[in-house]
Amino acid sequence: MKRDSIMTLHPDDHSGQTAEIMRRFNDVFQLHDPSALPELIAEECVIENTVPAPDGARHAGRQACVQLWSAIATQPGTRFDLEETFVAGDRATIRWRYWMADGNSVRGVNLMRVKDGRIVEAMGYVKG
Repeated sequence: MKRDSIMTLHPDDHSGQTAEIMRRFNDVFQLHDPSALPELIAEECVIENTVPAPDGARHAGRQACVQLWSAIATQPGTRFDLEETFVAGDRATIRWRYWMADGNSVRGVNLMRVKDGRIVEAMGYVKG
């Protein structure tokens, strides 16, 4: 398990809160434990997922987002190597490499937005 450090641009209270939420969010996938997701995700959260290509699927609402991310976090034999998490105010960028159970991998990025201490938006993109 590779863990990244979180970089912030012009650190302030807002960026600090976003960085802490991203740390906790990344831990869900590093530890394969989605139990923190309900308190990290806003009721109005929207995810634009990486699949199916080319545009991905849209998941709206806390329940749908928790369900999707829980399934990803607990997928047997997989892991995320975090390459970088960058925070600026209410925005964060997470660069990662996802290792599938068959040994293949894909690199990607999540663009995240936080509001009132919870994740409200996540857009995922992959190379390829």
